[in-house]
Amino acid sequence: MPDPTRAVLRSAVPPTRRLALAVLLGVASAASSVALLACSAWLIARAAEQPPVLYLSLAVVGVRAFALGRAVFRYLERLVGHDASFRQLAAIRAGVYERMLPLAPDGLASSRRGDLLTRFVDDVDELQNVALRAVQPLVSAVLVLALAITGVALLAPGSALAVLACLAAGIGLTLLVQRGAAVRAERTLAPLRGELQAAVVEHVQALDVLVAFDAAEAGRRRIDAIGARLARATRARAAVTGAASALTTAIGGFAVAASLMAAAPLLEGGRIDGPTFAVLCLLPLAIAEVAGAIPLATSALRLARASAARVANAVPAAVPAEIPVSPSEPTGPPAVEPPPAIELRGIRACWPEATGDHAEGDGARHQLTSDSAGAAASDLRPAALDDLDLTIAPGERVLVRGGSGAGKTTLAHVLVRFLAYEGSYRLGGVEASDLEPSAVRRIVGLVEQRPWLFDEDVRQNLLFARDTATDADLLEVLDRVGLREWVEERGGLDARVGERGALVSGGQAQRIALARAMLADFPVLVLDEPTASVDPARADALLRDLADAAGRTGRTVVLISHTGAPDGLVDRTVTLDAGASIGSLRSGT
Repeated sequence: MPDPTRAVLRSAVPPTRRLALAVLLGVASAASSVALLACSAWLIARAAEQPPVLYLSLAVVGVRAFALGRAVFRYLERLVGHDASFRQLAAIRAGVYERMLPLAPDGLASSRRGDLLTRFVDDVDELQNVALRAVQPLVSAVLVLALAITGVALLAPGSALAVLACLAAGIGLTLLVQRGAAVRAERTLAPLRGELQAAVVEHVQALDVLVAFDAAEAGRRRIDAIGARLARATRARAAVTGAASALTTAIGGFAVAASLMAAAPLLEGGRIDGPTFAVLCLLPLAIAEVAGAIPLATSALRLARASAARVANAVPAAVPAEIPVSPSEPTGPPAVEPPPAIELRGIRACWPEATGDHAEGDGARHQLTSDSAGAAASDLRPAALDDLDLTIAPGERVLVRGGSGAGKTTLAHVLVRFLAYEGSYRLGGVEASDLEPSAVRRIVGLVEQRPWLFDEDVRQNLLFARDTATDADLLEVLDRVGLREWVEERGGLDARVGERGALVSGGQAQRIALARAMLADFPVLVLDEPTASVDPARADALLRDLADAAGRTGRTVVLISHTGAPDGLVDRTVTLDAGASIGSLRSGT
């Protein structure tokens, strides 16, 4: 099986055509630097001999040309290289998103949001350095060093060997120093960034609870401790980078001395002249500067490798057995007019492996182990739903009730195919597992216990469901859920709702989410604990409004609540306990 980290690193390298152009521009820039110093050294030494100015004209032009070329080629290299690298980042980020989609939402429920965000943004951004600070500088440096050493060898073979020996020893020593002192810091930088981001996000999201229980200070101390560890790792890497730069400077000095000693006999013997000797003495400084890119490139590659590993492991490599996948030969969807009947027989469902409680209300989630063997292996795991039978007729309004952990939210997620199942789930006579999960979700809609509202205005939160809806359509559906007057009092559809609905109450958030679901025109609508964020005095009124609005057009409504429903609101009540139905009571009996 191929290494996923290597695969991510390879995907960060631009195509050969784009990479080759950036490398050639880098070679031109570095070669211009070396040629500039060589030309300058020759010009100064030759001018000291006071020859006719005609003999200096070519060198003067060369100095100007190489000085301009160094800057121009460097700019073009940055331009071309960044353009190529950024194109790769877009593809990598899209690839991570595509890997996340089959798992969302339940396959990602145990992921820390801040850490996942860091992997998706910061770690992917770090991968630009695979090309910009590792591959391009390394290839350019090797090519320029080969050309420069060859040029020195044409003038004085002994000096070329001496400079090459100094470079090999110096680069090797620098790499050893880096490996011994900075590897641990470089490998921990990316994980520490993710840990810090996750801690900050969790602290901000739970700030009201932390303040209420006087635990905010402990949370801040935890963030400070992670920040201090990140700062130490950053300083350690910076110190080693500084040491590497110092060694590079020292390499240049030793190379100059070695070249001088090798070239001195040639000067004394008259085999080279004074200007050539000056070139042989000063050129190693420029060569050492080019060679200094090699240790920096290896350091950047180690950092990028750590980020690549985090990107590769951002989501599971395989979809867990508890998450539905598309069938190999999907069946066409059933008719939706009238709403399709729902038949559940012997349903068993489990949650994917997680480290925390399920956020949507089924109580503590069982610790499960994903197994590619699928249903056979899942028989060994505790099930959130176990041998559930349930039939819902078209247009029926059913209340599903039960205590915490009874399996109510698990049932909702099975109905919308967020979770896989064992047994039979037929939707309008068609087995749900034979349909694309997205096809099921176009028929069965879910209004969750804590609906997601975007940090936009009311209009944008509704258009998310049907982007062709007019303002008149939006106001009509808001009127049906009892929010039109409230919206108009706040200035109309441009009223902001805040991040995750921070500017609206829990009941208003539920009504907006229901309006959105009605715009999507789901034939079957599942309302999961719609009164969880509403005070008891208003819960019954909200339930009645939501159920009446949802069922007014003949939709099938599945109302999930642990508190029950007002008399006459539903046609039938189903009670769950330990993931199985223990009773079904029709209203009025």
